[in-house]
Amino acid sequence: MRKDLSVNWRVVNSVSILKKLFLCAVGIVLLAFPAPAQVENEEDVYDSEFAYGVNLNTNAGLIGGVILKKSRRITNNMYHYFFLEAVNYKHPNEYRLPNGNGNTFTPFKQNYLFVLRPQYGRELVLFRKAPDEGIQISGIAAAGPSVGIVKPYYVTYERGSSTFTYSSPYNPNTSDKAIGAGNFFDGFDEAKFRIGASIKAAVSFELGTFRNSVTGFEVGVLAEAFTQKIAVMDASKVDSENVFTSAYINIFFGSRR
Repeated sequence: MRKDLSVNWRVVNSVSILKKLFLCAVGIVLLAFPAPAQVENEEDVYDSEFAYGVNLNTNAGLIGGVILKKSRRITNNMYHYFFLEAVNYKHPNEYRLPNGNGNTFTPFKQNYLFVLRPQYGRELVLFRKAPDEGIQISGIAAAGPSVGIVKPYYVTYERGSSTFTYSSPYNPNTSDKAIGAGNFFDGFDEAKFRIGASIKAAVSFELGTFRNSVTGFEVGVLAEAFTQKIAVMDASKVDSENVFTSAYINIFFGSRR
């Protein structure tokens, strides 16, 4: 049972949506910088903000990863933006295949790709909320290095018609039958690092019923490039890539002072 790994209409449609989101986010950020919001009350201004949360993006499953962010005031409307996220990349052609005994695996998957992204940028307040209510809207532009961790994808194989099974990295040349995914923690000692860089443009919406707390979400687009191509899927069936793009939403909670 084999699934066609060619790019289908859903992937093409996702790329089209991604381009539109990127242009919208960049346009909002660029238009925002010349016209910062006016501060009507100095008490509305905060010096710093710290938040944590989860990442959802078009290159991952339900939850893409986790995030930390820190903002520090430069002026009443401009902030330093420090950001760190850890995410798991999934290729658009990945799919889970059940084997009939409750186990599943991903055919043709060769490696996991985990990425650590420290970023620095600027956050400009476009619309400031009242101290204890309302919504604050900010434009964000940031960039930074990317550290890719490439870990082999382990598969459980069955040899011949016997009951002998073993777990090893995905092997496209074996005649043994793949019957499930191997242990997720296997292969971390074989992981390789890839260095790259990322850049993003986003709009942040922050809510809060109390002056010193914040809940919100950040919507944006991200482009990332590595110095070497990374084979997430079997390189003989899907071209390896070193440039990745995605649209994302970060949901976060935190405090400010």
